[in-house]
Amino acid sequence: MKRAALIALWALPVFATQIPAGTELAVRLNDKVASELTTPQTFKLTLVAPVVLNGAIALPTGLTLAGTVKQAHAADATSKALLELTFTTITDGKVTAPLQATLASLENARETVDDKGVIQGIDAGQSYGGRLNEGLAKLSANQKLAGLAGILQQAKQALKIEDVNPNINYDPGVEFNLKLTQPLTWTGQSKGPESALTAFPNEAALAALVTSQPFRTIAAKPPRPSDMTNLMFLGTEDQIREAFKKAGWTEPAALNAQTKLETARAMIADRGYKEGPMSILLLAEEPPAMAWQKGNNTFASRHHLRIFKRPGTFEGRPVWVCSSTHDTGIEFSEKDRTFIHKVDSEIDKERAKVVTDLIFTGLVKSVAMVDRPEVPTSVQNATGDTLKTDGAMAVLLF
Repeated sequence: MKRAALIALWALPVFATQIPAGTELAVRLNDKVASELTTPQTFKLTLVAPVVLNGAIALPTGLTLAGTVKQAHAADATSKALLELTFTTITDGKVTAPLQATLASLENARETVDDKGVIQGIDAGQSYGGRLNEGLAKLSANQKLAGLAGILQQAKQALKIEDVNPNINYDPGVEFNLKLTQPLTWTGQSKGPESALTAFPNEAALAALVTSQPFRTIAAKPPRPSDMTNLMFLGTEDQIREAFKKAGWTEPAALNAQTKLETARAMIADRGYKEGPMSILLLAEEPPAMAWQKGNNTFASRHHLRIFKRPGTFEGRPVWVCSSTHDTGIEFSEKDRTFIHKVDSEIDKERAKVVTDLIFTGLVKSVAMVDRPEVPTSVQNATGDTLKTDGAMAVLLF
């Protein structure tokens, strides 16, 4: 059994520490920011993952960062939208320190970040919606086909297909990664939710429980080996639901004709669909008892997972096994004749994301990382993506 670096439970308090330039901070936006607003914009963010230096927690989760919008430009006919953020301070409510950082990356966003940390908007003309409008315009310009263009335009309106909004709009809950551009001297608190974690009970029994679980899901239609299990939750269904809701995750809608249509609308309009449906995967021939996802402003990218109820209990708590992956893109599959998500092959990063998010809620009592020597470290999922892992399972006790 091994412990993950992010859960150094016995880390000593750090009363003053120098955090070097280049260190990344995972943060969650507390206020809306937008490229089309012309009034001054200030915002707050929350640190959602601890910064660990030399085995000790230097910055705990829960700290508040402040920032301002340095420049914001709405999209127009000749240029893309642009948004530049600056970050000024970090505080625990008692101690406030100046902060110099730049935006390093965005979570699940359709926009990109340039090498100066400036958010670059999308080219609406290159989206599915932009190409659709371009095609309709060409048909309308052709006298013989103008009638067809009118029928298609009416169909678009009847199906409630929106035009693409090329502006940058981030609501509270959107997650960023910052990078310090200057060292940060921190003299505030170093204890957050991770410091309250306790040692796991009965580790020998836990290892036996983990290694007895199935590690591979099966796609329902068509039946193919798919995602790998990489998390275990020990707690009631209500406890798990409360934790994911508090961490900002949402449950997917059922997969049916209506949600397929809404998925198509989201793809054409190049926007998010936080309740987007998931395909059905089975574990030991059983469908998931629940599923959760976290997205932003594009359906193409999302964190998502499926949770399966397992027989028995551990220390009196129900046992749940989970498979988690990060969707990073979407493309049309000639093999399956449908659109499929592409996933980040490094699925251990998604395991760490889920663990960090749930620890942040303060609802997790203990965390352990259990080796599974028999689990393969590289497989392919049902749609052909490679999944790479160290084989271990993270276990969270609520």
